Amino acid sequence: MIFSTMPAFNSRISAALCARRDLGLSRSLIELEGGNQVRLCKDGRQYLNFSSNDYLGLAHDSELIAAWQQGLSMYGCGSGASPLVTGFSSAHRNLEAKLCEWLGYERAVLFGSGFSANQALLFSLLNKDDLLLQDKLNHASLMEAGMLCAASMKRFRHNDVAHLKKQLNRDSHTLVVTEGVFSMDGDCAPLCEITDALQGEAWLAVDDAHGIGVLGEGGAGSCSAAGIKPQLLVVTFGKALGLSGAAILCNQEVGDFLTQFARHHVYSTAMPPAQAYAVTHAISMVTQQSWRREKLTELQAYYAESMQGFDGYVETLTPIKPYLVGEAQTALNIAEQLRHHGCWLTAIRPPTVAQGSARLRITLTANHTIADIEQLTTQLQRALEES
Repeated sequence: MIFSTMPAFNSRISAALCARRDLGLSRSLIELEGGNQVRLCKDGRQYLNFSSNDYLGLAHDSELIAAWQQGLSMYGCGSGASPLVTGFSSAHRNLEAKLCEWLGYERAVLFGSGFSANQALLFSLLNKDDLLLQDKLNHASLMEAGMLCAASMKRFRHNDVAHLKKQLNRDSHTLVVTEGVFSMDGDCAPLCEITDALQGEAWLAVDDAHGIGVLGEGGAGSCSAAGIKPQLLVVTFGKALGLSGAAILCNQEVGDFLTQFARHHVYSTAMPPAQAYAVTHAISMVTQQSWRREKLTELQAYYAESMQGFDGYVETLTPIKPYLVGEAQTALNIAEQLRHHGCWLTAIRPPTVAQGSARLRITLTANHTIADIEQLTTQLQRALEES
């Protein structure tokens, strides 16, 4: 019986891979030399990197590297256990306290990634009689969790508050979920309008993976910039904070509930305490080194001015700058031409984005310069002419 099922699996896998190749949608791992820096190296050649989420330039900052090394000397390499066994240290407690002080919440529950934090939130919080309303362009982690959780899920049109209001149901316990900054479009959710629409009759959860550190006073994120405080806030450490991991911010009782019932938290090995120590230091850098956000603002203004004549240009208030192309193969061709001329950009294609909306996902970081942007726009013009 075991051997009779093997050909079926092989055939299914082979067919799926062939179909993706035929559509020009295959993905592959890219091995870099020396890490994901603003000037990355592959196969001995250097490229200007416009594909990184390291918005504040912290991932290779010597001060943050030293903090992680200090954490290693204090706590060793790994946590060695899940947080409810022996994997929770003073470094984790200090990180939770730092997050709560920074973002104005009573509890912060730590996770290994933003993906697991989002899934843990929806899986543990929602029951079968609940209603989950999600922005249509929410991250895959939220959509997958929404489809698999016990609640009924509906999607509202992207950033369409009127459509959201039509889907609200006062007879159900309702959770509304949106991203603060959308990772493929770089636009911001209308958080004030969403909060007003809910009128306290539903809870709001905001995944602010791409807003934290970049927007708001002291880099406190999208909700700070909008002047709202959702019941649930998910922040990640792998973008502007330059590290990895995530946390759910909430009140004390919800934090206690997640500690008991969020399986991704309960049954996963805790993040290394040295990493927690480094994230705590990264938060201090984010809040105190405002020059990083000021540099980003300067670069974004120059980029906007330089791109005005490009048909695919999309203006955003964030470091995420999509350049719309349309067809997947065209996007791949332009990205390849740019790499030939020394600029590394990533072509984003279906199923990550909708059919007909393939794009180049251009991201700016505080480590870029005006000269880097000049080179990008010059080479983009050349690549568009050659594609």
